[in-house]
Parts: sequence; structure tokens; C-alpha cells
Amino acid sequence: MSTWTVVVAAGSGTRFGGDKQLADLSGMAVLARSVVSAAAVSDGVVVVVSAERRTEVSRVLSAAGGVEAVVDGGATRSASVRCGLAAVPDDARVVLVHDGARPLATPGLFRRVADAVLAGADAVVPGVPVTDSLRTAEGRVVARDGVTAVQTPQGFSADILRAAHAGGGEASDDATLVEASGGTVVVVEGEPANLKITRPADLDLARLELERIVAGSSHA
Repeated sequence: MSTWTVVVAAGSGTRFGGDKQLADLSGMAVLARSVVSAAAVSDGVVVVVSAERRTEVSRVLSAAGGVEAVVDGGATRSASVRCGLAAVPDDARVVLVHDGARPLATPGLFRRVADAVLAGADAVVPGVPVTDSLRTAEGRVVARDGVTAVQTPQGFSADILRAAHAGGGEASDDATLVEASGGTVVVVEGEPANLKITRPADLDLARLELERIVAGSSHA
């Protein structure tokens, strides 16, 4: 059963102050690192970008391999996912959706998510326990026990994801759309290093994390 990944990279990068997707991360563009991990476990990868960046992104990703299409995104994240889904073959059985700004997600995480879908889940999200103390904007304490910080890639039965998007709904992530349409969501173990590049400081943290990983591998 074929697995395809939609990598969403159509954001404006306002908080980053530039094109975070093409920012250099230890010798490789942020987006390229995301694509390489996705391609390791996918039959095909579709990358969704803003129209004005498609030519440059296509050039940068040409050496990454596994990219079947680079398509224009929409006005919102959900709309961009729908643009990517339109380029996924109808016979795909599993669709993973990944934020291009999470370059440290490992192929192992992609596989763990896909395997949970193949085992029968409608939607699968990786998550890590919340360790910070939490309060609402009004100052009330929020119990963190049992609270999970959700990451990507998220995985779905292709038919269920397409049905959830058929009405043109909007949500902060695709699992929420699936749940709103009656599907069930399963949480699998995420990766603490799977941070999202939002601000320049996040890129610095990602570089340090890569250095740690490389150092650990050399001593293994």
C-alpha cells in the first residue's frame, strides 16, 4: 500500500524575517532536510510552496530526490494541504502531512506514523509530553498531566483525509479536521529534537542539535 507525503512550505516566514524554508542548516536547506527524511519512507513527495517561490524551491530540491511535484499553495494552511493532496495519486493508501519547517524529524518517525495508519488508525499524530508549567492568558493554571505537544508528520488513511478536506474546512492541523469529521486520532511517540523553525533562534538550536547528533554518531 503506497505512502505519499505532502510537505507544506507555503508560509510567509514573517516571524523568521525571511525565507526560513531555504535557510541554510549545516550545509543543507531547512526544507531539503525535511524532504530527504520524508522521501526515505515515501513512494512520492509533494512539496507545497507559495507561487512566487516555486522556481527557486524546485531548483534547491532538484538534488534531494523523491520529489514528484512542487505545487502552489493556497491562502491558508488547510488550503495548501488541499493543493498538495490534489497532486497525490488516487491509489495512495496513506498520506503523511509534514511541516517543511521541521527539518529534524527522522525517517524513523515518519515510519512510526505510517505504520500506525497501516495498523488501522484514521489519523496519527506524534507527540511529546509538555514539561513547562502552563497557564491560560487570563492567568489560570492548566494541568499539564496528560497534555501532549503535537508535531508533524501526521499520518492519515488517504480516503479519510480527502473526505475531511472535501468541505473546505480550516483547522490548525489536519488531525483536527479529521476528528471534526468523525475520525479518531491516535498519538504515537514523537521526537524531542523535532523542533519547528519559527524564529532565527530556532535555527541556531537546530544547528546545535545536529552537532549533537553527529557527535553521538561518531562515538557510537
